[in-house]
Order: sequence, then C-alpha cells, then structure tokens
Amino acid sequence: MAAVRDTEDERGSRSIKDKAKISLRKYDVGNKFSHLPLSKASVLMPLMVKDGKLYLLFTVRSMKLRRSPGEVCFPGGKSESTDRDEIATALREAKEEVGLYPEQVEVICRLVPGIDKIGSLVTPVVGFIEDTFQARPNPDEVSDVFLVPLEYFIDPLKYMTLPYKRADGVASRLHSFVYDDPERKTSLRIWGLTAHFAVFLALVIFEKKPTFDIQYDLDNLISSSEKNFMEEYMSLYEGKSSKL
Repeated sequence: MAAVRDTEDERGSRSIKDKAKISLRKYDVGNKFSHLPLSKASVLMPLMVKDGKLYLLFTVRSMKLRRSPGEVCFPGGKSESTDRDEIATALREAKEEVGLYPEQVEVICRLVPGIDKIGSLVTPVVGFIEDTFQARPNPDEVSDVFLVPLEYFIDPLKYMTLPYKRADGVASRLHSFVYDDPERKTSLRIWGLTAHFAVFLALVIFEKKPTFDIQYDLDNLISSSEKNFMEEYMSLYEGKSSKL
C-alpha cells in the first residue's frame, strides 16, 4: 500500500507542477525588456511541491551585508559580464547564496521585471526545485532559508500596505506580509519588490482574485502588468533624462 500511496503522491505533485508550468509559460517575457538601459539584476523564485501544495523558497539577508541586512528576499543579485542572460545571473547567485546548483533547477520562465529602490532592472526567474533540496546558506550573504505556501500571497493572514517612494520619486504603496513560520516559531516580514513578485506569481498560477487590492486588471493580467511596469520605467527614464 505504501508504494501505491507514494505513486499517487508523485502523480499529484506532477499534476500541480504541470498545471503551474502551463500557466507560467503564458507569461514568459523572455528577453523583451533586456534592452532597457538600466543596471541589471535577477532573482530566482524557487518553487517546489510539498505535501500537495506549492511553496516558494525565500532567504533572509545576512546582518553582515551593508544593503538591507536582515530583510527577506529571493536568491539573486547584480548581473556580471560573464552572465549570458538574466537566467544565468539568477542561477549563479542561487548557487553562491544557498548552494542550489543550476542542474537542480528546472527553469520555466522570466516574468515582467521590476525596478528596485536604487533604479536597477530586476528580472524574476521562476524555476522548480525538488522538495528534497537542502539549502547550504553562505553565512556572508544569507542567515536563513525558509518556505512559504504560494497561496499565502493571495490569501494572507497578516497583510498591510506601506507607503513608499519609487526610484522615479512617485509616491506609491507596497505589499507587506507577515508570515508566522510554524517550523521556526518566528514571524517574517515579506515586503517591497520581493512581495510584489510573489503576489504576481500567485496571481499567474492560481488565477484568483486576492483578498486585498491589487493594481492589475485580472482579466488582462499580462497587458496590465507590462503597462504598469513601462509606466514606472518611462517615469524613471524621463526623470533621469531631464537631469542630463
């Protein structure tokens, strides 16, 4: 019976993963935004199926870091000249930060990028990893690694928005989630661009209206997400041009 049950579990995991991959590939932007003249960075959004649910892997930045120490993020960082593309950047950084090797990742797509607080173009790369993955955090960069159910980003227990001034100077509001990790018995705040990417990923996969307000047209998620991004980019780019 155990062997039969294991087979059923494996089938269920494959079904969840296959459905998610079909949804994600519809939103793959490829290199559509790679030409934009901003400094480049990438993050890897590692998805896994565990106990019949989709989970996202996050890291906690080391307190040794000068920028945003102790904050929750995805594995990632700045592009280097040796990186072939945004995918290569994300995979390299994931290996350096948590010991996740490129061959352990099934890359599915690149989603619409975002612009971080210093004006860099950040591309989210989505990939599946096995639920058996054991992270080996680099203590100079990462103090912890944890999982959050993806569904939490459309139906959270603790959510608020925070006021924020974008890189282009425009006042905005950011998603902010607090997740009570049952394994660590700690509360973790996920906010900013990290939360923005997590929400969009959940919208793409679950195709459900969240319990909070979002700035997307759910009936036209692809076009509205690209429109929102390009409006922010143009505002930032025009602002830089006016200072020249």
